[in-house]
Amino acid sequence: MKKKNFLAEELESLDHCHEGVGTLRHITLYNSSELESKLKFFNYTVLPPGTSIGYHKHAQDEEVYVILEGTGTMTVDGESTPVKKGDVLVNRPWGEHGLVNDSEDDLCILVFEAGC
Repeated sequence: MKKKNFLAEELESLDHCHEGVGTLRHITLYNSSELESKLKFFNYTVLPPGTSIGYHKHAQDEEVYVILEGTGTMTVDGESTPVKKGDVLVNRPWGEHGLVNDSEDDLCILVFEAGC
């Protein structure tokens, strides 16, 4: 059994994620080499105020975003919606999406990506 605590891990800097704004703090908790399913990765990411994950298109994979803390705006396939703690969003295969922290507090998320 593998056990990791994302709150205890040291986060790395991630500049201009998908051509977004600013520097995020990030860690890949598990990647495809550590998993036996179609899950490609499981990430914990912190978006400081004013930063973003740039709007980008995916191929044949699906991502799930879980909002742990904070607020922001998520755009999926051209439709923007406010997000807050507890929200879960699915980005479908071949879809486009991006996330902006337009608040004054950190926006903390978990992201899972699976191949189809």
